[in-house]
Amino acid sequence: MELKDYQADVLTDLSKYLETLLECKGHLFNAFAKYWKDRGVLNQAYKNNIKEVPHVCVKVPTAGGKTFIAVNALDRIFSAFAEYNPTRPKFVVWLVPSLTILEQTVKNLSNIDHPYRQRLNDLFSGRVQIYEKADVLQGAGFNADTVKEQLSVVVMSFDSLKANNKENRKAFQENGYLASFLNDEGEVVDPLEGTDPSALINVMRTLKPIVVVDESHNAESTLSVDMLRNINPSFIFDLTATPRDNSNIISYVDALRLKKQNMVKLPVIVANQRSQEDVIMAALNMRRQLEEFAKKAEEKGGGYIRPIVLFQAEPKNKDDTTTFEKVREILLELNIPKEHIAIKTANINELKNVDLMSRDCHVRYIITVNALKEGWDCPFAYVLATLANKSSVVDVTQILGRVLRMPYTRKHSIELLNLSYVFTSSSHFQNTLSQVVVGLNKAGFSKRDYREFDLSAIEQEQDPAPSQTQGQLNLTAQTGEEKPAETGAGQDLEIEKSKLNPDWEQQAVEQAAIAPNGDQPASTGNDASGVEAIKNQAAEQAKEFEEQANATSGEAVPEELKAHMNEHKMKQKFEESAKAIQLPQFFIKLPSDGGFFDGGDEWHKLAKENLLSNFVLANLDATINFTAIESDVYKVDAEEIGNGESAPSFTVVKKAEKEKLNSIIKSQPTSGQITSIVGRLFSLIGKNTFYPIEDNDVKHYLKRIVEAMNADLRADCLERDYDYVKLIKAKIQSLANEYAAKEFGNWLTTQKIKLRPSFSLPATIAPSENAPAISKSLYVTEGSVNNLESKVIRGVAELENIVWWHRNLERGKGFLLNGFLNHYPDFIVLTESKNIIVVETKGDDRDNSDSKDKLKLGKIWESQANQIAHETGYRYHYMMVFESNPIDGAHTTGDVLKLIEAM
Repeated sequence: MELKDYQADVLTDLSKYLETLLECKGHLFNAFAKYWKDRGVLNQAYKNNIKEVPHVCVKVPTAGGKTFIAVNALDRIFSAFAEYNPTRPKFVVWLVPSLTILEQTVKNLSNIDHPYRQRLNDLFSGRVQIYEKADVLQGAGFNADTVKEQLSVVVMSFDSLKANNKENRKAFQENGYLASFLNDEGEVVDPLEGTDPSALINVMRTLKPIVVVDESHNAESTLSVDMLRNINPSFIFDLTATPRDNSNIISYVDALRLKKQNMVKLPVIVANQRSQEDVIMAALNMRRQLEEFAKKAEEKGGGYIRPIVLFQAEPKNKDDTTTFEKVREILLELNIPKEHIAIKTANINELKNVDLMSRDCHVRYIITVNALKEGWDCPFAYVLATLANKSSVVDVTQILGRVLRMPYTRKHSIELLNLSYVFTSSSHFQNTLSQVVVGLNKAGFSKRDYREFDLSAIEQEQDPAPSQTQGQLNLTAQTGEEKPAETGAGQDLEIEKSKLNPDWEQQAVEQAAIAPNGDQPASTGNDASGVEAIKNQAAEQAKEFEEQANATSGEAVPEELKAHMNEHKMKQKFEESAKAIQLPQFFIKLPSDGGFFDGGDEWHKLAKENLLSNFVLANLDATINFTAIESDVYKVDAEEIGNGESAPSFTVVKKAEKEKLNSIIKSQPTSGQITSIVGRLFSLIGKNTFYPIEDNDVKHYLKRIVEAMNADLRADCLERDYDYVKLIKAKIQSLANEYAAKEFGNWLTTQKIKLRPSFSLPATIAPSENAPAISKSLYVTEGSVNNLESKVIRGVAELENIVWWHRNLERGKGFLLNGFLNHYPDFIVLTESKNIIVVETKGDDRDNSDSKDKLKLGKIWESQANQIAHETGYRYHYMMVFESNPIDGAHTTGDVLKLIEAM
């Protein structure tokens, strides 16, 4: 199971946050503000829910694969802090909101054939154990030794750590099964007041777990926050589609990205029928046609799909199931087999132990109210048919998310199988739509993700207004905040059976054969429920929605934060000249996948990883001079930040703990010492750090380094492991850079790499900090500049032949000179004679160790770019500017200004 692109982006966001947190020495407020400031978003304040504990959230809509994201996140979180405490147990408390979700999570994480568990095994070398609360209470495979050797994940419900009943209080009571943790010589943590040190809650406190909070919007009460504080977490990772106001969100996923990856059935087609009878007939007809379409798709190689209708009934009161039985009775009278129908409410569960995805399952109709909010899920659910009284406003807020998940997360050949449907009959349709919007919001979606179709309005002869189903849809901003009309609770279900068509199934099969994808008109003479009109419109709107989804690129900053962005527009007078430019970047010719519609080899933007595809460390120089190491001194304390609050200072492991571990390693024979030191060094380096260099290749290289050490050097390495790792990483990076540069030259010669016009200057920029006003800037305000950069660009701006200049942004926002290294030059300048000059400044106070490589790459880019100058109409130049003492091929400020003035 591979990560979807948006899931990979979420994990990249998490890694960037962790890097920023460590860079800020664990200062929670500074790290969160800096993380967003680096992305051009200002004034983002951290909510310190639990003092000294990093607590962050990712917003992912329903069906976005939050569990898989969390599975992959664990390794990144543990790896980020490994250098500070290599002996720390990998202990996780995974909290879920309901017993249903708990059962699903435990089942999936425990099943060695499930992708979630397979991924955990890959990340943690197969050393993984999943527990439930009962397991750890009884010490079943859970003791002080096992947690040191594996990833231990305890899946629990939110309520199970709240001492509000006899069962839950067991976690706070003396427990002889957990006595091994009392004898362990790890860090001592004070037990909760009034509890025994052997209680499960105190064992968790000692282990300082990483806490994953699934559906975290359900865990924001004071009691829930107290519960989180009680288990003494070291990191809290929230996942939800609807974050609360006190969430520290570090990543947002847009619904269109889920659609682009075929994760959801969008848009939702909301059709308002004339009557409850029409709702029933439309639901039956649509479901039957979808089943015919699914059979056709399966014949063409698609997966098995058995579309399901959710009938949302209204009980007369909380305990009365009369309405459910009436719906079942109606369906049976319409010749639907009894085994095709199931009831799922708070008190009746005919879906227990039923696998709705199995071919052996016959269920096609599920009758419910709102009980489906309890974790029930099935991608085969396509139609939500609500049988509320016509004067009611339909409350679909809790159930709508159940019909959104796409079967098999892939696009199906018949377009109508890629959508979901809501059928209702309400005289308050706009209010009902507001409930649909609220339901979409609860699933992490928005008002743009549905399309309305009001059959009731079409036949109102006294309403001359054009139907909203024609032309541009009027999707007004329904907030769901207006007071809804009476919901009709207590109204009995009244169906005129004479208005039901007993031949509905034959009609549906015939219509499916006539218009298999809603793309050609079918006879509507017997189409009282309007299904054919709905199909035709749905197919058109699906295409439009998909075009929007395909056009989305996953902006780094979501709509929710646009108001906080430090955003600046391109000056109007420069727009024409700037938008005409596409700066050349290097592309590589890669073989295609050989598909049936394959058009041959394709050109892809070059990444440094391409150049390292055949790089191996075996037999390369492993000699490193460790004698010049200057070790930093770390304190173990909490950094005061004022107002009585503190943030954790991320520090090396406590001296006593490290000395104990080192003593054990030193007592081993030489071969054992080498193995232990290699293991520690690799854990500090981290997995996939040098991708695409294989981790095993890195381990073998480390072994060669350690084998060359004498006893004194090995002992010193144990004491100053992090300092040794920095030198080793620099050595590996140097070898990789050397290899990449050689490959780059070879591939240019063989034309496997070439420059192509690529990068366009954006309409707006969002720098982390602003530069002072300098004339001829391309944007109203540019990104910040240091003293040397200011001196250079002010001199450039004063030249008469300059049209505009731009401060190039880094961190993936600006123009990347991609080659054997990734280089974001400082400035882009345009002259009146169509010279484009890329400028890199170098101050004498900087570490300019990479200057030669950057200059080399820049000059190659300049030469190659000018070979395609006839195609673009521009001349290209790369200039490196030093404050003084330039390297060969670079310039001083005065020299470069003279050169630019002459262009």
